[in-house]
Amino acid sequence: MAPLPPRRLTDLPLPSYRHIPGETPHPTRSAEGHSYNPGGAQPDLPGLPDLPDLNRSAPLACEEFLYGVDLFNGGYWWECHEALEGLWRVAGRGSPAGHVLQAVIMCAVAHLKIIKGNTVGARRLFHNAERHVFEAEKMDLGLDLIGMLAETGAFVFQDSEKPAVLRLLD
Repeated sequence: MAPLPPRRLTDLPLPSYRHIPGETPHPTRSAEGHSYNPGGAQPDLPGLPDLPDLNRSAPLACEEFLYGVDLFNGGYWWECHEALEGLWRVAGRGSPAGHVLQAVIMCAVAHLKIIKGNTVGARRLFHNAERHVFEAEKMDLGLDLIGMLAETGAFVFQDSEKPAVLRLLD
């Protein structure tokens, strides 16, 4: 019996396809993209206005953050990167929350690199993600970062067919 997928944390709709660069239409630049809008808004991905600083705000009360987790867990790794990047910018690159967000983003992109056959790039991203988790000190944004690293490492280094899952801490 296969394990159940993690429960969704938001009711926001998932994109109609998982973007794989070079293989699927670019989500925002292509007229065939799942988030294309000639007016500039991205209907499938939360926008950037008024994003909270997760160094000072409760991450589990932040819909954009929870949506990023949903995207990661659904294998929407490019979309996860896009959804979390605004929060990362607001948090600050060198801040504890910034390091956690960067680690999640790097693990998401490492998955994409494996799918694209770029093992060297995936391994480099994974090692950078480890460094960011270490730099975050005690910050975890409510995520099991050790589990994320273990599962991403297995996906990247051990040819595991099971992608990582972001789990909330108890």
